[in-house]
Amino acid sequence: MVDGVVDVGAAAARGKQVSSRVSEEGAGWNCQEIGTFAALRPNTNSFTWLNPKTLWRSRNEILSGLFGDPSAQVRRRWVAAQRERGVDPDFRITHEVGEEYSFLVLGDTGEGDASQYAVVPGLLKLGSGTSFAVVASDVIYPTGSGNEYCDKFFRPYKDYRAPIYAVPGNHDWYDGLGGFMRVFCDARPLKVERQGFRLSPGGLRGLLWKKPDPIDEAALAEAQKMRHGPEQRAVQPAPYWVLDLGRLLLVGIDTGIRGDIDREQGEWLRRVSADPRPKILITGKPIYVRNDYHPCAIEGGGTVDEIVRDPASNYVAAIGGDVHNYQRFPVRVDGRTIQYIVSGGGGAFMHATHTIPRVDVGGVHEDEFKCYPLRGDSLSFYSLLYSRRLRMRWLYITPEQGLALMSRQIGNRPPRPTPGAAITARTRWAARILGGWPMPFHLPVGRVFHRYISELSDWDTPPFFKSFLHVSVTGDRLKIRCFAATGCLPQEIEPPLEDEVEIPL
Repeated sequence: MVDGVVDVGAAAARGKQVSSRVSEEGAGWNCQEIGTFAALRPNTNSFTWLNPKTLWRSRNEILSGLFGDPSAQVRRRWVAAQRERGVDPDFRITHEVGEEYSFLVLGDTGEGDASQYAVVPGLLKLGSGTSFAVVASDVIYPTGSGNEYCDKFFRPYKDYRAPIYAVPGNHDWYDGLGGFMRVFCDARPLKVERQGFRLSPGGLRGLLWKKPDPIDEAALAEAQKMRHGPEQRAVQPAPYWVLDLGRLLLVGIDTGIRGDIDREQGEWLRRVSADPRPKILITGKPIYVRNDYHPCAIEGGGTVDEIVRDPASNYVAAIGGDVHNYQRFPVRVDGRTIQYIVSGGGGAFMHATHTIPRVDVGGVHEDEFKCYPLRGDSLSFYSLLYSRRLRMRWLYITPEQGLALMSRQIGNRPPRPTPGAAITARTRWAARILGGWPMPFHLPVGRVFHRYISELSDWDTPPFFKSFLHVSVTGDRLKIRCFAATGCLPQEIEPPLEDEVEIPL
């Protein structure tokens, strides 16, 4: 450390030796000492989807699927209002960073409970000296309300001494983007457009649609004092933007509730992507995830990925949130490689990785694919949760058994040694029931689990399997590193390096 700035290269070298790919201890299993993050929390409240009020406040996702997503119309109103204020017409943010610099990317942060605060100590340590941070999707759960930013944004990142930018996720849109636009764009509420009832999908949606929460301006002003330093100040021109870093452009897009973009944003994206400089896309929804491909439709025709894959656009990576873990797909396109990354491990609870099948999407070979947590750790984690809550000890699969089982199922080499892992009929059946092996049915471990079952378990207990990205530009190289946060003290002291990739600029 020099003048308070961490040598990330040295930290990464140490992080490789203590990661989940080396030992169970590196994954946070058998945690002997809880990290200091517990002292940062303002209370011991745990976020829960089981509260009927939370479910009712989150109804817009279901309504948008049944009756259509109004995000495009509302976004156009926000953008028009910002243009009237005189923001840069290309929504360009210029950030002076010099020839060599670094920044952080973290996604799906804002639950405000232990799993979010567990990320903070490592983030502050490795974020020392970074120029800025970007939140990629779902800044605030459950509905993006401007009244929940205090403990879910300003407090956890009060000691991060640089600006924070963001692209909204679907949960930020449950509030009509009101909280997001107020905090990140300093925008005032849109005027209410009142329409009479119409017997149409839009009319039915309007009857049930959750309206934006009125913001308590006095409380928000008090919360903003936690990040009031001039070096922390950042005002975005719109929910989508381009961050000009000299030799590199960061392009952030707003994918709304359903994961697509409107015509106006599509035209803007084509225009800013025509700049020949290298670019990284930041998006609320990942393009490659779980061995699936989601190119992100543009209203009126075309897709976001068509723009990303165009050699003239010169995109080197696309990073998306929404799914609460880390995944990386190096996709070869016309003789070059684009890194498609999922970075949604910044705070919300973990989405399973053991349900990801053997990877072959986009021509990516399984051995090239990387994820965190490891599939075996994910399987063991869910087996522990279900065995405790259902009082079925036979469901428990040890981390060592989990890695051996998943490697046998996927057909790859175990990411860390598994000497003496006993694979029995019991463990195979447990893996099938937990979704690790093919079976007509299994216990919920995906989005259903996330929304309705997960809070039956104690999510304030490590390991959390959280993560964030440290991105650096040195010389003509761009390096993306994924660091882990388990909630255990040893991993706070030495954040584990779970993956890294170097990209020529």
